[in-house]
Amino acid sequence: MNANSRLEDILRKLKVESAFSDQYSPPKHLTERMSELQNPGVSLAIIDDFELVSVDAFGVSDTRTQNKLTNDSLFLAGSISKSVFATGVMLLVQQGKLDLDEDINKYLTSWKIPANQGWQPRVTLRNILSHTAGLTVHGFPGYLTTEKIPTTVQVLNGEPPANTPAVVVNQLPGVEFRYSGGGTTVGQLAVCDHLNELSFATLMNRLVLQPLNMDSSTFENPLPKSRVAQASVAHPSNGVPLEGNYPVYPEMAAAGLWSTPKDLANFGIDLLKSLRGSTDQLLQQSTLQDMLKPQLRHQGESKEYAGLGFFCERDGEDICFYHGGWDEGFVCSIRLHHPTGKGAVVMINSNAGHLLIDEIFQAIAEEYDWPLRPSKTHFVEIPNYEQFVGEYVSESGLTATIIPIDKGITLQFESQAPVLFYPTSETTFTSEVINTELEFSRDDDGNIFQMDAKLENVTARMTRKSR
Repeated sequence: MNANSRLEDILRKLKVESAFSDQYSPPKHLTERMSELQNPGVSLAIIDDFELVSVDAFGVSDTRTQNKLTNDSLFLAGSISKSVFATGVMLLVQQGKLDLDEDINKYLTSWKIPANQGWQPRVTLRNILSHTAGLTVHGFPGYLTTEKIPTTVQVLNGEPPANTPAVVVNQLPGVEFRYSGGGTTVGQLAVCDHLNELSFATLMNRLVLQPLNMDSSTFENPLPKSRVAQASVAHPSNGVPLEGNYPVYPEMAAAGLWSTPKDLANFGIDLLKSLRGSTDQLLQQSTLQDMLKPQLRHQGESKEYAGLGFFCERDGEDICFYHGGWDEGFVCSIRLHHPTGKGAVVMINSNAGHLLIDEIFQAIAEEYDWPLRPSKTHFVEIPNYEQFVGEYVSESGLTATIIPIDKGITLQFESQAPVLFYPTSETTFTSEVINTELEFSRDDDGNIFQMDAKLENVTARMTRKSR
């Protein structure tokens, strides 16, 4: 099957998640979902076996003019900017121009991370790129094109015309993860100060965008007049365009990249090829491997963790590294799979349509057989359901009764009607009716003595009464 046919299959197989775990609507077409969510436009690119296999755009750039989106239409990439920035930083580290573990105040000249009542925190680029610096300000709302735009120092100090508070350290650096766009903005200024660069956008163009032939992409904010016609219009909600068409983000490293799915896919392909061992890529294999390692000691064996500029998910040799983006009127995501060389980028020009992102990714994952993708619950058969029968009581006096049925059990909780549960292992059961999992425990003699009822936000531990 050719790429066009596969893309059409993807577009008509979007599944809408229901209120119940692993349950979805019958497949819907992309155009139907775009209409339901009042989402004007979608643009995407698909990577398979380290190659770009599909690029396409659907819908309109602007609901007022009804101008069609094209493959070259620009979108704000939101926090995917952080991944591209981190790649530029790692290139400078690779070249010996930066040290990930140096005190960043030694790189900063136009501003310093302030001391707190005499205590001077030590923050590094490693902390910043992994969101472990203890710095404040989660994200940025952007500015209208008619508003006065603050300098980077004004943003960091929280001074007018900045619309966010000052960026400070209020937790011990290097101890725990806390997402901080403010921290990324500190990194932006530190790199420019250290290299005596007046323009962050020019620096990133030279380091990353130009070498990777990301010709449509730019960190320039505000967007220069020469690119305005190429820019998609932001639609924060209900298909209504933003005043001034799109926001401005002086916090460029954190949220200001303008790009296309094709450019970001080429960026991703370069990283995937580097991980495979190719020597013709922007980053060396060892540099990228360092980026995709857990950065906190206690995350050493974790399946999900923050790397440098990317979030990561792993299962054995398979690793997915990814980042999402959310700016005013734009949502996007990039997902890359090593060692299979698969991935995709999806960008939309509406916040209201954000559910489309995961729905499209799920359809792509099923069509291209991605590893590390969500799967339907797998039910098993066990020989003896009688072993679970009985009444279970919690410390607070809640009661539940287990009764066997054909190939499963029912749970009657207090005065509620019985709920069907089916086994997913020899001691765990799940339901298609409520979002609850039952996990049974055995004593030293192999007898069931305890049941944990795991709800969405709480676990109720219940002890089996003597039969």
